[in-house]
Amino acid sequence: MIKRLLAFVAVALMIGLCIVPPAGAEELLGAGATFPYPLYSKMFDVYSKEYGVKINYQAIGSGGGILQLKNKTVDFGGTDAAMSDAEMKDQPPIVHVPVCLGAVSVTYNMPGNPELNFTPDVLADIFLGTISKWNDPRIQQMNSGVKLPDMNIVVVHRSDGSGTTFIFTDYLSKISPEWRVKVGMEKSVNWPTGLGAKGNPGVAGLVKQLPGSIGYVELIYAMQNSMPVAALRNKKGAFIKPTLGSTSLAAEIAIPDDTRVSLTDTDAQEGYPISGFTWIIVFKDQNYNRRTMEKGKALAQLLWWMTHEGQKYVEPLQYAPLPKAAVEKAEKIIKSMSFGDKAL
Repeated sequence: MIKRLLAFVAVALMIGLCIVPPAGAEELLGAGATFPYPLYSKMFDVYSKEYGVKINYQAIGSGGGILQLKNKTVDFGGTDAAMSDAEMKDQPPIVHVPVCLGAVSVTYNMPGNPELNFTPDVLADIFLGTISKWNDPRIQQMNSGVKLPDMNIVVVHRSDGSGTTFIFTDYLSKISPEWRVKVGMEKSVNWPTGLGAKGNPGVAGLVKQLPGSIGYVELIYAMQNSMPVAALRNKKGAFIKPTLGSTSLAAEIAIPDDTRVSLTDTDAQEGYPISGFTWIIVFKDQNYNRRTMEKGKALAQLLWWMTHEGQKYVEPLQYAPLPKAAVEKAEKIIKSMSFGDKAL
């Protein structure tokens, strides 16, 4: 009996050792996208309680996350816009680990908040300022059963560098030649019209306060604020609302090994057209700025957990989980992380 008890204690100790964080790696610092912030808050809270590693993440926008990683002031960045070759130039190799998919929803504030449909050209012209009234015949045409008010449209957009903006403008650039030429796609653009607000929470809050307004936010922010979201006509001609299912379908495409891919204007029959991955970005070689190997290991372990066990927290917060192909790509990327010539 005593031998069996000692054996049980030995096994328990071995299991315990597996989840103890490496010495000197009790805290990891991150900053970036507001798009996945509700999910990251949940994930990091659970991970901290289970493994004793505190994760401090500041939701400052994708542009800020990229900048802070490049400046080496954080352990990881968060971005909804994959870094371009130009952004990664003159930097040590940076890798992108996808965490989930999200939908950029078009939300609005008008009397009664009826369900609305938008075609791509009409949506682009609203944000270009060409369509400025809610009862414009082009909006009315696709919403024949809705009485639209004679009311000015107030566009609300992000004022900070944002991956959400990148996804939204990437979509508009694909479906509107005029938008592509006049505005383009980037994390921060010169908006033709409208008011700016910081972060997804700022845009959601301003739209909710301003009658006649329209803006774009990650789906969870619209849902948390009980705000309406529009159905958009996709490439196949179907009007699709942003849901977990329609967001996941948008990713039914070939995913490159580095996972830097655009999912907007998807070819999927039932896919929502303004969807995208959100990534954690890190330096592939963790041996920099007097970092320890233990901290590098702790970061790699966190990323593995987020793309595996942590996926169970994705759907409850209205994000779409990683498809199998994306998980397999993420595994290879995490396994490629090193500390000098030593694998993590």
